[in-house]
Amino acid sequence: MTRVRMDLFVSLDGYTSTTGRSPENPMGEDWGRLTAAYAATRTFHEQVFGDTTGTGTFGIDDTYAAAFFEGIGAEVMGAAMFGLHSFPDDPNWKGWWGDQPPFGTPVYVLTHTAPRPSIPMAGGTTFHFRSTPIEEVLAEATEAAGGLDVRVGGGIGIARDFLRVDLVDDLHLMVAPIHLGRGTRLWDDLPSLDLTHRVTTEVAESGAIHVTFSR
Repeated sequence: MTRVRMDLFVSLDGYTSTTGRSPENPMGEDWGRLTAAYAATRTFHEQVFGDTTGTGTFGIDDTYAAAFFEGIGAEVMGAAMFGLHSFPDDPNWKGWWGDQPPFGTPVYVLTHTAPRPSIPMAGGTTFHFRSTPIEEVLAEATEAAGGLDVRVGGGIGIARDFLRVDLVDDLHLMVAPIHLGRGTRLWDDLPSLDLTHRVTTEVAESGAIHVTFSR
């Protein structure tokens, strides 16, 4: 049965990177600090950079990185994560994920500017743009997933929307051992997920803490 999965990066004080966004830093100035351990893994090098030489770290971080790519049949993300607003006046802009995005599935981009033409990319990714309620987009993504899971990719606004209405079956948090003190806090005004989901934790060699909520 299709499950709705989400993977997020947060700091020890519960923040995600949303300050200082620009075309050069579409995910915010602190994104590199939050994702350093993940970006260092062998899986990230292979899946995102196409590096098959085995470069990168192994261990617990890499195990979670590999799981991130397994069993996904469709993705949902917000306009900011796609990069829709980075170059709003460029009709040829296809997002900031490159010519071959690392998804390989249909990706549903939630944006108030929909409808827009779908964008097929190399490697099996096709970006579709929707302005319908998240429940309707999730139903469409679930059908497209063909029995595999649907990943909600973010950004943080979309992630909080899905959590607020209890649509997430599996949430994985990679908690970086850093203190940001700025950005958007994940848990503000959200329900207590520990009351509805089973919680497990694991500390990686990098010092990152992997927290999972599953029902």
